Amino acid sequence: MEFIQSNILTLLLLAPALGMLLVLLAPSERTGLIKWGSIAFSLVPIGLSIIMWVSYNQTQAGFQFEQQAPWFPQINSSYHVGVDGISIPLIVLGAFLTPLSMLMSLSIQKGVKAFFALFFLLEAAVVGCFISLDLILFFIFFEASLVPMFFLINQWGGQNRKYASFKFILYTMAASLGLLLAIQVVGLASKSFDLPYLFSAVGRPFGDNTNNQVNLLVQDPKIWKGIAFFAFSLAFALKLPIWPFHTWLPDAHTEAPTGGSMMLAGILLKLGGYGFIRLVIPLFPDAAAQFAPVLAVLAFISIVLGAFAAWGQTDFKKLVAYSSINHMGFVALGVASAALYFTNGVKNLDANIAASGAVFQMVTHGLSSAAMFALVGVVYERTHTRDLTKYGGLWAIMPKYGAILIFCSMASLGLPGLAGFVSEFMVTRGAWPAFTLLTILSMAGLLITGIYILKALQKVLHGPLGEEWRHHPLTDISITEIVAVAPLMIAMLVLGIFPSVVLNLINVGVVRLFQ
Repeated sequence: MEFIQSNILTLLLLAPALGMLLVLLAPSERTGLIKWGSIAFSLVPIGLSIIMWVSYNQTQAGFQFEQQAPWFPQINSSYHVGVDGISIPLIVLGAFLTPLSMLMSLSIQKGVKAFFALFFLLEAAVVGCFISLDLILFFIFFEASLVPMFFLINQWGGQNRKYASFKFILYTMAASLGLLLAIQVVGLASKSFDLPYLFSAVGRPFGDNTNNQVNLLVQDPKIWKGIAFFAFSLAFALKLPIWPFHTWLPDAHTEAPTGGSMMLAGILLKLGGYGFIRLVIPLFPDAAAQFAPVLAVLAFISIVLGAFAAWGQTDFKKLVAYSSINHMGFVALGVASAALYFTNGVKNLDANIAASGAVFQMVTHGLSSAAMFALVGVVYERTHTRDLTKYGGLWAIMPKYGAILIFCSMASLGLPGLAGFVSEFMVTRGAWPAFTLLTILSMAGLLITGIYILKALQKVLHGPLGEEWRHHPLTDISITEIVAVAPLMIAMLVLGIFPSVVLNLINVGVVRLFQ
């Protein structure tokens, strides 16, 4: 047990990689073995992540479970990993979603081996992002997460999968190019890529200590600080995504297979919010504070326009996709509020509330969005359409599905007693002193959220039963599909009633970040 605890992060990284290797070595014709074997092995990272969570000492300052080994000494880059209260919930979320997404992918018939191998690769890349304490290492995993998602959409997606997958990869790769150049600038300025060092007063790039800076082409380091800040911000704004960098998301979500959509919405989007909180604010506190009002405006636009866009959809899956833009807008609003307060010690309480709310919103949205995409997949498997106008009255023949859909829709809506309410309340509470008017106006997004959620429920479940379904009766949600969604429902309920289970952990990480 001591060996596992001391090497827990490396094991968390290697476990999905080993799962991918085992899948690739399995006989291609044994599709059942590949599917169920993958699901069984994906429980290993869940066990490791729970051990990490339970073993984490909330009274101990700094990163924990750290491991550091020489990797690229020529540029002062190393294999340096560690976690805190911000990254642990997101690692657990990613491990939690992987087997559930696999369960919703049992109907895959083409390229089964490659499909499940890509899921393990995606999980490994996401875990790598959340545990990396070296900028070069973080960038490698950040880029690696794009590859499996591209192929999942491109090979197993819907009719427009080619367009959606290339749009996804081009948008994200373009932003990543700027991120790589900015990381190089930071490395040259501080002569290190190590995050704990860069977060320190001595190592902070472009800080007051000029002994660790390198003048590049111009003598004024403020120019390079601005370039690096905007390159970092653009990469994570596009990943989040917030308006107007969101246009790749609806296409990617709509065309991705059900399991791919669950992972994309549930965990991959969270790399954007995590990047802002882990990297942008600590590395560029002054620039982040100056840019905070602009980010808050973009967050407000994302909340409101994302809700209006979801309201206008007749495609069930695209409605849920636009809802992600709406909900992730609250993450951006929390980040903007935290950034504004970061350099102001007097108002750190508001910063803590806003930042903790943003991280918690990433967790709660990961649960509700994954559940909603799973339920869209359930009805699509039976009807072979996502057109809301062709459903109607399905509760009469799919009562279990209807009850589950209402529960998950209410969680997405932010109903008190479910997890989404707590996170959105915390974000608005933290943002209120800083952006009072924008916070008030953002409430319109919550109103429209209620409208589009109720519209979806009415179109799918209520009204007269569609003529086609009278002659071709649909089967209710299966036991396997219930098993894939039930853990998400339980988590949404538990975190809605006892949010401190996760919030205490998040708050410890946030408070130490601001100190």
